[in-house]
Amino acid sequence: MPRRLADFVRPLAWATLVANCVLVVTGGAVRLSGSGLGCPTWPRCTDSSFTPHGAYDLHSAIEFGNRMLTFVLVAVAVATFVSAWQTGRRDLRRLALVLALGIPAQAVIGGITVLTDLNPWVVSFHLLCSLAIIGLSVRFIQLVARPDPPVAKGPIVGLGWATFAAAWVVLYLGTVVTGSGPHAGDLDSKRNGLDPAQVSQLHADVVFVFIGLTVGLLVAVLATEASGQARGAVLLLLGIELAQGAIGFIQYVTDLPVVLVGFHMLGAALISASVTWALLSVRNPADASGQRVISGSSATETNNSDR
Repeated sequence: MPRRLADFVRPLAWATLVANCVLVVTGGAVRLSGSGLGCPTWPRCTDSSFTPHGAYDLHSAIEFGNRMLTFVLVAVAVATFVSAWQTGRRDLRRLALVLALGIPAQAVIGGITVLTDLNPWVVSFHLLCSLAIIGLSVRFIQLVARPDPPVAKGPIVGLGWATFAAAWVVLYLGTVVTGSGPHAGDLDSKRNGLDPAQVSQLHADVVFVFIGLTVGLLVAVLATEASGQARGAVLLLLGIELAQGAIGFIQYVTDLPVVLVGFHMLGAALISASVTWALLSVRNPADASGQRVISGSSATETNNSDR
């Protein structure tokens, strides 16, 4: 029997997450290679063409390639939205629509970064929007697996929200540090004028707060009867934080080699995803009733033979 597109909503949800993480990495490659103005205008690559040609070099190809990734994202977003629509679930339809609309919004913001000659504050906003879409993608994955999950309350959930907020302060300050540093995306692009040493120290201070809150959240979930999913999610978050912190320290003392900066940007995407998953795991605890969601619908099956 042929499968309905609704049956593919789960893998498409994961494809949405992966594609947006890839976008962060390729966007970082554009900036780190100095290709931010490889296509000096928008929406065209040049004043006369949508594609690079003639005397335009590798930088043009890199920037144009990053723009072409938008079409991959559009294809994934359209398939995800159609699949979500066919499930008949309003929660999936709404969130799939938001994720789909994020693509043209990001394209416009990307165009503004080019038209403003890579203004560091606009570039920062562009990256933060991508990180937010990654977080929403994780929420979409959760809703696919568990329609209408229960919402918990209490101090552990409050600690989860505090950890989530700290993560976003860290991510924001990371973009500010980047805006003050040497990797502008083009040799002639201006920086934000802040002292790199001072904003790096502020960033590091908030990272310590973030890690401390995560350790506190881990202790809390271990000390209670929290689900294994919650414990695993917080442990994963802590592991990514420690790896990201190590990369950040090494790149700082080695004068920001581009390879390490690229891995640090990938780490930022993983932080957004993992901190969202950790929050959702404590806010929406796993259902102990034994219910299992049927892919592509809101129906459930139960493993409890007494029901």
